[in-house]
Amino acid sequence: MGKVSLEDNDTNEKKNEFNLVRVKGTWKRKLGKKVSNDTADCVSAAKIYESITENGTSWTVVSPIVFTYKVTETRNLLDPSNDTLLLGHITDPKELEGIKKSNKLIKRFVVIDQEVYEIYGPKITEYFQANNVLYKILALPTTEENKSMTMALKILEEVNNFSLDRRTEPIIAIGGGVCLDIVGLAASLYRRRTPYIRVPTTLLSYVDASVGAKTGVNFANCKNKLGAYIPPAAAFLDLSFIQTVPRRHISNGLAEILKMALMKHRGLFELLETHGRMLLDTKFQADNSVYGCNCLQVASQATHIAIVTMLEELAPNLWEDDLNRLVDFGHLISPALEMVLPSLLHGEAVNIDMSYMVYVSKESGLLTEDEKQRIISCMVGLELPVWHEACTMELIQKSLQDRLKHSGGLVRMPLPIGLGEAEIYNEASCEILHRAYAKWCDELSVSADRNCDS
Repeated sequence: MGKVSLEDNDTNEKKNEFNLVRVKGTWKRKLGKKVSNDTADCVSAAKIYESITENGTSWTVVSPIVFTYKVTETRNLLDPSNDTLLLGHITDPKELEGIKKSNKLIKRFVVIDQEVYEIYGPKITEYFQANNVLYKILALPTTEENKSMTMALKILEEVNNFSLDRRTEPIIAIGGGVCLDIVGLAASLYRRRTPYIRVPTTLLSYVDASVGAKTGVNFANCKNKLGAYIPPAAAFLDLSFIQTVPRRHISNGLAEILKMALMKHRGLFELLETHGRMLLDTKFQADNSVYGCNCLQVASQATHIAIVTMLEELAPNLWEDDLNRLVDFGHLISPALEMVLPSLLHGEAVNIDMSYMVYVSKESGLLTEDEKQRIISCMVGLELPVWHEACTMELIQKSLQDRLKHSGGLVRMPLPIGLGEAEIYNEASCEILHRAYAKWCDELSVSADRNCDS
């Protein structure tokens, strides 16, 4: 056969490594680690490893999958003269030029949160009409309670009726994290993968859901138990959407920004510590009346750092092959807390989790008392809850036990070791957990009760 094979004398196993090359439109195996480009139209990054024993032959296929997606901050996304929403996901200049020269109508299917549609529906319609787009807008109540396969299938039915080209006509999702998650999962299922675009309209989704690859719906009374890692073709971020978000939801998003600050960036923490109230008051918009013209600069700086630090952690670990993840800070106890207390927003539950873990860090000797107090004061300044009676020691212990089941037998607990620094810990004694809990309740439950009364 002309093959050169490696033979293991102990096991009588022959091993062959094949490259895959395309010659005249068809793919062929080529033996050896190196292939000359002179004899092939294209050499794939994929490989086939063949193992031959007396029991038979097995093939191991290694096929690298590369996802390319853009995260773009822009202004006036819905201005008809801004073509980012329609063409901003395209990375190939020739493809972009071809579309601009073509007479073919652009088609877009849009899924938008119902409440967002009530505010921006007319503007979106005007945008598509001005750009001569054939479009369908599906407004849905994308709440946590409706985050299910039922809603994903409803989206898929409508997409199928609209007849999209799965390669060139991305689905657009406009809304908060729940909307982006559901649409992402639906897109990943349609024709095995249809590109989609994320347009976040809440601060939480702006700095969190929009920049990653996770999609999902709730199932069996568990958050996001069904899902896939399929990043969008692009995420388009426009801070002007945040101006219509209620103050509580601004605070909710600030929790995720604070998470990245505590894990990775002292400067971001100090920015939130100093300007948190201004960001809440101005809703991340320019405001010349009270705070001066630096509001938007601070807002842009905060979101920029949060996004960059998040991408640093996500890009090399998009499929979470490495279970040691700093971005899991605040997400060990909060999922269970959200399920027993649906009135809590995601960021609020995350912050209660982070608040307790700050006490664990202090009791573990990783934080000073001054650092602990600064962090808690910052949380309070951002109008985030730092304690809740529903976060019992029983719930904490059960959450950490569940964590062991899903994290390879290790707790993998991200803990701050200073302001803007963190490490992963796999051990936390019951004594430390209980001592931290007792001090957490003793110091923060009184202030939490006072806030509830006021």
